[in-house]
Amino acid sequence: MARLWLLLLAALLTAAGSDSAGIGFEFHHRFSDRVRQWAEDRAIPGAWWPQKGTAEYYAALAHHDRALRGRSLADASASELTFADGNVTFLLSSLGFLHYAFVELGTPNVTFLVALDTGSDLFWVPCDCQQCASTHLVQGLELNVYSPSNSSTSQKVPCSNSLCDNQNACTGTNGSCPYNVQYLSANTSSSGFLVEDVLYLTTEDATPRIVEAPIVFGCGDRQSGAFLDGAAPNGLFGLGMEKVAVPSILSSKGFTSNSFSMCFGEDGVGRINFGDKGSSDQQETAFFIDGRHPSYKINLTGIAVGNSSTDMVFDAIVDSGTSFTSLADPMYTYIAENFNAQIKEKRYKSESNSTFEYCYELSPGQTSVLLPVINLKTLRGSVFPVNDPIISVLGPANQTIYCLALLKFSGVNIIGQNFLSGLRVVFDRERLVLGWKKFDCYTVDNSTALSTPTSSPSNAVAPVPSSYTQEMTKTDPNAAQVPARSPPSSYSPHSKAMSNLSPVVLLMLSLALLW
Repeated sequence: MARLWLLLLAALLTAAGSDSAGIGFEFHHRFSDRVRQWAEDRAIPGAWWPQKGTAEYYAALAHHDRALRGRSLADASASELTFADGNVTFLLSSLGFLHYAFVELGTPNVTFLVALDTGSDLFWVPCDCQQCASTHLVQGLELNVYSPSNSSTSQKVPCSNSLCDNQNACTGTNGSCPYNVQYLSANTSSSGFLVEDVLYLTTEDATPRIVEAPIVFGCGDRQSGAFLDGAAPNGLFGLGMEKVAVPSILSSKGFTSNSFSMCFGEDGVGRINFGDKGSSDQQETAFFIDGRHPSYKINLTGIAVGNSSTDMVFDAIVDSGTSFTSLADPMYTYIAENFNAQIKEKRYKSESNSTFEYCYELSPGQTSVLLPVINLKTLRGSVFPVNDPIISVLGPANQTIYCLALLKFSGVNIIGQNFLSGLRVVFDRERLVLGWKKFDCYTVDNSTALSTPTSSPSNAVAPVPSSYTQEMTKTDPNAAQVPARSPPSSYSPHSKAMSNLSPVVLLMLSLALLW
């Protein structure tokens, strides 16, 4: 995973029109009056919008968002599941520029803020730590640490278990299965042992129900590298193809079909849904499966940058756990040089150790830029659009600079989360295809859903268990409340570290403080 060395501006890039050669972008602060007006124009009748930049302001946005979502629940497949705290994901620049979601584990349930990673398989959380990230990295939010001894449903995973891939390090067949995962980022790893415990999910239908899904995950007592510096400090949710990945476990146990979707909103707000097989109007291309280590690799046959295009055959892994797209030559050079040739702004002379090679300085008072459209052509002709190829940064003299957010890499080509922006991406592991369509992650999708298997996994849905306790909403009478599912009488206030605010309000608060 790439590490962010630059100070990032919180800019909302809003499309202002396009033609065959370029897309116009206007620069707006995420909390600007124009963004506020956008939110107010879409508010439910009678809604009150508190002061921008406050936690209540974002809670109100979330309220509106959930109301929109509720109108589509009746049409959702009963086989679709998402996290018990909701399907919302957030892009956090301060935590490695990755997408995060809240998940609930164990009995009683404990909340974790985990990074979502389609480029790795194992889900792990900090656990009985010997070397872990600080629990205070997110201002206003204390991060939890898992302990098997504190969960009545936790079980060790013995070395004889089929999900134990590190049996060579076992001391015996009945001992706990150890794990040690090394990541691409320099000296970055997680190690510990495997456990099985309950992951709490909810159905995506008109009457949401809590689902208790026993899963295997890593009890990570020792992390290193980027995990200690802010990337995924509270756990990494592996979404890869191996059998230990959560989507594989959910499918093998009949909870959902073997597919899931992630929506990557251009404003940093996204979605995740397990069992989502996509829609009939999506673009698709087949996965290129490597039997030694299956991943979401696709074949590409061409590149178009504005008025220039070329045939170029290469493959790339679609990886939400990589912050910025990285390509080897000649792909990198073709995109970068043709992008540079069609940019009107003066190129910014950056230092030799700068993260991005091609950066440009805005003139005083300039608020918009015209960018060449970048498209990747996939095998069999589908076009993969790159909706947001740039990132804005603050120069040493406080000048506004934007850069082509593309890295040159001599190894594996990776389509990172920044090139997924503005798309709803479906990882269909049954049909072995990647699907995508342009989507804003808010609008109700009325397109026809692709069919699910005739053997519906809906029987796996359990009644709301008494062991799950829902987070309380903020009790400030002046705050806009985030509506929650009606809890049964067995619910009780959450007693863990993040009990005073709902997860949505907490994350919105941290966003307001960090951006």
